Amino acid sequence: MSAANARAVTRGVVFVHSTPAALCPHIGWALESVLGAAAPIEWIKQPVEPGTVRTELSWMGEPGTGAKLASALRGWVDVRYEVTEEPSPGCDGSRWSHTPSLGIHHTMTAASGDAVVGEDRLRASLAASKGDPELFREEMAELLGTAWDQELEPFRYAGEGAPVRWLHRVS
Repeated sequence: MSAANARAVTRGVVFVHSTPAALCPHIGWALESVLGAAAPIEWIKQPVEPGTVRTELSWMGEPGTGAKLASALRGWVDVRYEVTEEPSPGCDGSRWSHTPSLGIHHTMTAASGDAVVGEDRLRASLAASKGDPELFREEMAELLGTAWDQELEPFRYAGEGAPVRWLHRVS
């Protein structure tokens, strides 16, 4: 394959922080449909929310796969999840976070994993705050997804040491 025909590849992780067990097969099918490969997902109990389970799934695929995975999971209100996609040539990294109470939030990310806020979004937040420092802090918290991070942090911590599976997108 020539360099001109080579496809860019990136990677990321799907973290399903909590879901009712009844949704597990449906989540697996949704992820498999995006990745084009079987997803041997191992579900484990989520101690933060009894009665739910969690999993992590690392993936490799074309840039944009993270958005497709996040879209495939969107709509299940009882599911807490995050999807990450690392930056790749010509593409920013991203993180999509979803909680039942807040819905979905998208953040562009740098190679270090830090949130990146675009100039236009900063200008809009500055204008919306009308010079009020407290309103500007609230605008920044929204842009950075602070409420999502606060809600998901206990679920993230509960996942330390959990097994991770790698899946490759079939092209």
